[in-house]
Amino acid sequence: MNTPQAAMKPIQRSRLRLFAGKRYFIWKRYLKWWTSRSKVAKQRTSEILSNEVMTHATPLLRSLRNVDMVLQYNKITNLRLAIAKLDGLMVRPGETFSYWRSIGKPSKRKGYLDGMVLHYGGFHSGVGGGLCQLSNLIYWMALHTPLTVTERHRHSYDVFPDEQRTQPFGSGETCSYNYLDLQLKNNTPQTYQLKLWLDDSHLHGEWRCDEQSLYEYEVYESDHRISLEPWGGYIRSNKISRKVFTRTGELVGDEAITDNYALMMYSPLLHG
Repeated sequence: MNTPQAAMKPIQRSRLRLFAGKRYFIWKRYLKWWTSRSKVAKQRTSEILSNEVMTHATPLLRSLRNVDMVLQYNKITNLRLAIAKLDGLMVRPGETFSYWRSIGKPSKRKGYLDGMVLHYGGFHSGVGGGLCQLSNLIYWMALHTPLTVTERHRHSYDVFPDEQRTQPFGSGETCSYNYLDLQLKNNTPQTYQLKLWLDDSHLHGEWRCDEQSLYEYEVYESDHRISLEPWGGYIRSNKISRKVFTRTGELVGDEAITDNYALMMYSPLLHG
């Protein structure tokens, strides 16, 4: 049986295979949407719920080798359009948050521009590129709430070094319309609200609640390693977990979240 690392050896597929496969999964997702009976969070409001649960911010611009900065500036436009569909969204008890059902399909007609899109270990320009920064932010914040992650897709490639990284490796969420979605279900009796905004330098987000949170969360990584595989590539792996504390600081839980494996697309600095 192949280990997860061994299974990550790159497989060359034709453009036709990639095109057909993507269309298959897109229409499979549409069918699931049409037949699903789950309650999807849809209501947005300008009224802000009283209790802040988690807040976080990530820089809008990074200096990345061989990446045209125009794509990053275009990303800001794309983020602004997506935020307009998400800011103030209420996730009531029993409802599910769906990233793509809330935003819709990014298109030039809606004003989306060409941004950077990660693709099989590299990148290219694509309409709506850069929206993974938003899904990363929402997922990271959700890990600090009682919301249940019901769908999340990890990055299969580690494309850029850890410059300016403020979160553990593997704590993000990749997205691609519409088959790579981020979904969160509210299994609590409280209502949660997503707040998002941009300033000159950062993308900001908050999860808020109509009641004070009973718990606080500490997300951490363990078993981080970089391994040279027999076929010549480097695999980076770790485990993401979280500790659950009461408001008085008592540890009441230590939960495994996910195991990560990613093919490194740059040379690691290995120290003896």
